[in-house]
Amino acid sequence: MDGPPVNDFCSICHGHFNIACQANCSHWFCGDCIMLVWHHGSVLQPCKCPLCRRQITLLVPGEASLRERSDPDVAEVLGKIERYNHLFGGNTSGLIQRMQDLPFLLRRLLREIMDPQRSLPLVIRARVYIAVVLSAIYVISPIDIIPEGILGIVGLLDDLLVVLICFLHVAAIYRAVLHYRHGGS
Repeated sequence: MDGPPVNDFCSICHGHFNIACQANCSHWFCGDCIMLVWHHGSVLQPCKCPLCRRQITLLVPGEASLRERSDPDVAEVLGKIERYNHLFGGNTSGLIQRMQDLPFLLRRLLREIMDPQRSLPLVIRARVYIAVVLSAIYVISPIDIIPEGILGIVGLLDDLLVVLICFLHVAAIYRAVLHYRHGGS
């Protein structure tokens, strides 16, 4: 989704979205509204989503907002979002935050890979494909760290762990791309 749902409203101002941006928890807000939430809290740490209370470590502006970048008001809000992403979007605070961000990042990445209009760099695509292919080869190969034949269902744990590590690696790659695009340096 390149923008908020059509019939949805900002949960902060309860109005139509103005410079819509999506948080890493998948909720949409007006850019100005979420920046006000951040400024009314501690500006030294990321704000929490007003809906789910998860820490917002990345804000991704909608495509329509990015197309209006030449408007001074839009440019000002996008500049604030870039500053926010520069401060908090480069890394996550831990494994739990990374696991919570995984569905958001993988959904966006899959949509971007499938869309021929997107310009995901070839190097990033290659790294994603290599990680997925290598983990798939490990999972379907008969060679395992913990063999399924001996330990049964417990033997699947290493396969699940490899898949989880692969997804976390792919999500980290894509988070870095989003961070670079939307406010990183």
